[in-house]
Amino acid sequence: MKKVLALLLALALCLSLAACGGGLTNEQPATPADKPADQPTQADTPADAPADTPADAPADTPADQPAEAGDGYAPFVPVQGVDDTTILVGNTAATTGAFATVGIPFNAGMEAAFMAYNLSGGFDGRSIQLIHYDDGFDAAQGLTYTQTLVETDHVFAIVGHFGTNTVGATLDYLKQMGIPMVYAATGIAELYQEGATGNDKVIYPVQPIYNSEGRVLLARALAPVEGGMGLGGTKIGVISTTDDAGVGLLYGVQKQNETLGVEIVYQEVDAAATDYSAAVNVLKNAGCDVVIACMNQAPLAILMSSMRDANYNANVVTSYVNASAVTLGAFVENGSVTEDRRVYCTAWLDTSTEEGMNGYLEFYAAMSAWELANGGSGNDNALNSYAMAGYIAGSLFVQALQALHDQGLELNWANFNDVMESTDFMIPMGGEINYHNGDRLAITSLALNTISLEPGESGYYELQIVSPIMSLDDVLATIK
Repeated sequence: MKKVLALLLALALCLSLAACGGGLTNEQPATPADKPADQPTQADTPADAPADTPADAPADTPADQPAEAGDGYAPFVPVQGVDDTTILVGNTAATTGAFATVGIPFNAGMEAAFMAYNLSGGFDGRSIQLIHYDDGFDAAQGLTYTQTLVETDHVFAIVGHFGTNTVGATLDYLKQMGIPMVYAATGIAELYQEGATGNDKVIYPVQPIYNSEGRVLLARALAPVEGGMGLGGTKIGVISTTDDAGVGLLYGVQKQNETLGVEIVYQEVDAAATDYSAAVNVLKNAGCDVVIACMNQAPLAILMSSMRDANYNANVVTSYVNASAVTLGAFVENGSVTEDRRVYCTAWLDTSTEEGMNGYLEFYAAMSAWELANGGSGNDNALNSYAMAGYIAGSLFVQALQALHDQGLELNWANFNDVMESTDFMIPMGGEINYHNGDRLAITSLALNTISLEPGESGYYELQIVSPIMSLDDVLATIK
């Protein structure tokens, strides 16, 4: 039974949990039935939403600003959204339109994590309550509703901030106001920070960011083959597209090489080009035995066909966003992937291990209970990767509250941010993540997988785990 479940989960996780495009359909409502009538739900559009509220002029900012903390952190008030019974959190997400199939299960997963925490007693009897607005995946709407959540609804934190458009449009505002943001359902470069200080520290990304993932790609390219640690490269070639994905991944490769100091041959290509043979031949003639593909799925298909046509047999390692069994299986079918020319992808969730499966079963129990409490079947989101992403967002916030409680600290922003900075968090179905020393790198504990060269028991090509989740530091420690 566990083998079948693991296979189904592998297929579900092929969606990569990017949470920024289409995906599985799901009609399950994302608002609990016991939500107070005076709180907005995902269907609500507040008539008084401040469409043009200036970011630097919150409606009820107190005249006496709090003194800055020692590290320069200065929120516009010491705390809000907390009373004797409730901790208010908020997000905006597309729950209608083309992206509803992502936003609805994502919010449902968060609600499931919160409900499980609330039923266990919450934070000294305080329950987490989610306020949500539907921004339609529109940046301007996302900013407006984020301002509403902060300045009108007075939320304690933004949790599960959703989508590239809204996240990019609101980061500066959240930093200026000093509002904690836990988990962004995107991996845009603007989330990446090294040694953040002051109000910049309030951003806590989780999903892989290209800038960080590039560091992992170089480490895996160089790590020894033994034990599945890496590809054992001796001379590395990098082909990067000039779009956001390519630029971010390339930055990470170059950043990591500041400490590794290995010889790398770099080639840049246009993401819209239909042939990369010139760049491929440069790497082939240079004798590169591993290629790091800094690009998304469409350019990767061009790269692999160009390598096939050039008879260039080198292994390729690339981003988790390319870990699609359908896409990679097509490469096997057309001869772009062979025994001598494999493609390896990272993965930030892994249910192939006992720990990973236990994380999934924890998610399933919470998700099922929430669905049954809200008119669902108890099995609606069992294999929905977006619901898993939402559950992870909720779980991280809950872990922070638990750490605060365990240390006997008052629930305010200064203490919350200190706990976020000092705690090692566990990602359900994933690895560890921390925000020590102001670093906001998102998850860098990643697994490594590849595609089967023959159809599996399912009748389809399947992703196969080469290495379980390992921290970047542990992978780097294997490189001699």
